Amino acid sequence: MSGDLLQTKLYAPRIRPSLVPRPRLITKLNRGLHRQLTLISAPAGFGKTTLVTEWIAACERPFAWLSLDERDNDLTRFLAYFIAALQTLSPEIGKRTSGILESPQLPSLESILTILLNDMAAIPEGFVFVLDDYHALDAQSIDLALTFLLEHQPPQMHLVIATREDPSLPLARLRARGQLTEVRAADLRFTPAEAAEFLNRVMELNLSEGTIAALESRTEGWIAGLQLAAISMQGHQDAASFVQSFTGSNRFVLDYLVEDVLGQQSETIHAFLLCTSILDRMCGSLCEAILLDPSASGQEILEQLELANLFIVPLDNERRWYRYHHLFGDLLRQQLGQSLPPAEIVGLQIRASQWYENNNLAFEAFHHAAAANDMERAERLIKGGMIPLHSHAAVTTVLDWLEFLPRAVLDANPWLWVRAAMLALNAGQTIGVEEKLQAAEKALHNADGDHETRDLIGQIAASRATLALAQYQPEAMIIQSHRALEYLHPDNLPFRSRALRTLGFAHQIEGDRAAARQFYTEALAIRQTSGNIHLTVSALTGLGNVQESENQLHQAAETYRHALQLLSDQQPPNADQEYIGLARIFYEWNDLDTAVQYGQQSLQLAQQYDHTVDRHVICELFLARLKLAREDIAGAADLIEKADLTARQQNFVKRMPDIAAIQVLILLRQGHLAAAAQLAWQYELPLIQARVLIAQDDPSAALSILEPYRQQMEARGWADERLKAMVLQSLALYAHDEKNQAVDLLGEALTLAEPEGFVRLFLDEGSRMAELLYAAAEQEIRPNYVKKLLAAFEAEKKDERQFTAVSSHPSLVEPLNHPSLVEPLSQRELEVLRLIAQGHSNAEISQRLYLALSTVKGHNLRIFDKLQAQNRTEAVARARELGLL
Repeated sequence: MSGDLLQTKLYAPRIRPSLVPRPRLITKLNRGLHRQLTLISAPAGFGKTTLVTEWIAACERPFAWLSLDERDNDLTRFLAYFIAALQTLSPEIGKRTSGILESPQLPSLESILTILLNDMAAIPEGFVFVLDDYHALDAQSIDLALTFLLEHQPPQMHLVIATREDPSLPLARLRARGQLTEVRAADLRFTPAEAAEFLNRVMELNLSEGTIAALESRTEGWIAGLQLAAISMQGHQDAASFVQSFTGSNRFVLDYLVEDVLGQQSETIHAFLLCTSILDRMCGSLCEAILLDPSASGQEILEQLELANLFIVPLDNERRWYRYHHLFGDLLRQQLGQSLPPAEIVGLQIRASQWYENNNLAFEAFHHAAAANDMERAERLIKGGMIPLHSHAAVTTVLDWLEFLPRAVLDANPWLWVRAAMLALNAGQTIGVEEKLQAAEKALHNADGDHETRDLIGQIAASRATLALAQYQPEAMIIQSHRALEYLHPDNLPFRSRALRTLGFAHQIEGDRAAARQFYTEALAIRQTSGNIHLTVSALTGLGNVQESENQLHQAAETYRHALQLLSDQQPPNADQEYIGLARIFYEWNDLDTAVQYGQQSLQLAQQYDHTVDRHVICELFLARLKLAREDIAGAADLIEKADLTARQQNFVKRMPDIAAIQVLILLRQGHLAAAAQLAWQYELPLIQARVLIAQDDPSAALSILEPYRQQMEARGWADERLKAMVLQSLALYAHDEKNQAVDLLGEALTLAEPEGFVRLFLDEGSRMAELLYAAAEQEIRPNYVKKLLAAFEAEKKDERQFTAVSSHPSLVEPLNHPSLVEPLSQRELEVLRLIAQGHSNAEISQRLYLALSTVKGHNLRIFDKLQAQNRTEAVARARELGLL
């Protein structure tokens, strides 16, 4: 038979001259040489054959190679080729077996293989045997023969199988024995660095880092996808716009996937792939629900697709939820549109919506109802109150649907105008909100004055109050909130809670903290029965602000954490308030690293607001203050200059005194006392003015400001301002040589500050405060607390010496996500990822982040999905590769 064999099947392909080196994978293959089998299993186009040829070219062991195709499904033909490949190592191997294969009456398979194994055992040195394209075979007899060979494999032989789907071999047994090395799609996908090497050096495209990262993310590291994109990109001037539009419908990708993947599938699998392509994520019962085929098991088909490496990604370790590779999903959806009439696709969407609704997943149900343009179902789901409208993704999806609706539909349903306005505010948008509310009023003009109409008028007023809140207009907030409470139906608890929360914020702005606390508490009481998470979080945040102002730092931190726990990972932009609150508290506790982290998270969320909202400026002010604490004066100055420019351009009048206060601190650090004094007196900033006077060695003038200010704050009950005034007053007394009075007053301040763990309040006052604390220590005033503060001063000195060696501190506003991620990790997912990397169990993460165990597991699934990982180890490795850890 040897004369009938195609000899080119026995030679490894030539190594391409422009190969992208893959040392991490070569190392993995080398480490697996002591095992029996290396399985390289991945979909088409992931570079399996290229990797093996690169490896064996550098491997010191001799090798045998056999490229397989569909014609090799006959056992006798397979064995003939197998022996021919072995004979490239030694011509004498398998001669007896070859003769037996040519005889008319074959002995048992075991007898044939035993003779061959004995010949293989005589090979004196270790060798590698490569079976390439094993997926081309489906004969059970060949699987049985290979299983027998593996079970009796001579120790000097290492078998390598490259395949698009897992073979029917005892892989689980080999895995359990430690005799299996596996290289999967997650390993083969190009890293960002490898993608850059391929696109710029090999394909000579000269793309920017951002464009490469976006393309790597879009293709999920699929090597053939990158190559097809590179071919398509040649001649394009605008690479960034090309990458954005690069999908599975690209003609090169489409041709490749249709010919090499879809064209190879049975009719049943082909139909399954197309129909389920409407799903972002899928499980067995969901697939069954939309297919309506009682003869097919959705779970079995999904597992079959996974074994076949059919561009499907498992999302959990239980192998319950899956998704398609992004480009493959694009292709399937395009093919679906060409294969089925629109009415049938609508039916698929409605059945998906029904399944999600039955399984209490209202947001996903709405998503598919909107895709089906099923107005009645979509409206019912919105009104049902089960869609998590505190989720940024949910808010955006519903808003997009509302924007798509014809104006006539909105006018006929004025409540949709109001809902669009409120959702826009929830998403951090203020532009266009008033116009939506006016449209609702116009649509209601001729409506009956029934309870429903009155309630809608109340909702419009509550929405206007919220809009006024974003613009710091307390008078309008109070007027519109009271109007809302007058018109709203007693049972409309969510909007009544919203109005009360807004009243709380209005009184907080006006300085009536007691009234603010009362309204926030009332809003939270309503929340107990309304169950509206978004409004609960808003009221909790307001309450946390009041607690902060009352120096209740521990209680405020717990309130902010509770709010974030309610939000879980579904963080709308206004979650920035919880994060900046925690940042301020951890700053005060002198945990600057944690404060940086929370400050960054807050800024990223705040930047999602309209440019007319000042929340990102608030975050930048805090981060500038933090840079100042870390002696990065230049960095603080740059950041405050940026905030000042934005505030002036956007007319953020409320922020100007806050900006000036930090500018004065910077000027004082730079020794520009005259400029600091000029700026301090430009605004009514008593504490800042006193600090300037102390720096100018004029403590008498400072005391003349601080004493009346302190009395005012005591009269108002403003605990935070009173404590700050006491600390500065003690410094002024000390500078005025009234040391006993200074120490006594400092003792009072220490008594107030110790229970809540204030540190930066004292530390930020510098060396004079350290001297005063030493004086307090001599009199044994609050000894443990004073000792802690003095230790912080000593640590600060060491940090200052470290920082002088660095021109500036690493950016406090650097984004946490990598541009290559198609869907970025949420802030909560980043927190969970860091704890996973530190080795914490799900239960430990649940306790540390105040999350339910099921919520933590849900985070894990989403992290694995976004990082294209199948377990914790892969997720951490991928995150380190992207610089997320």
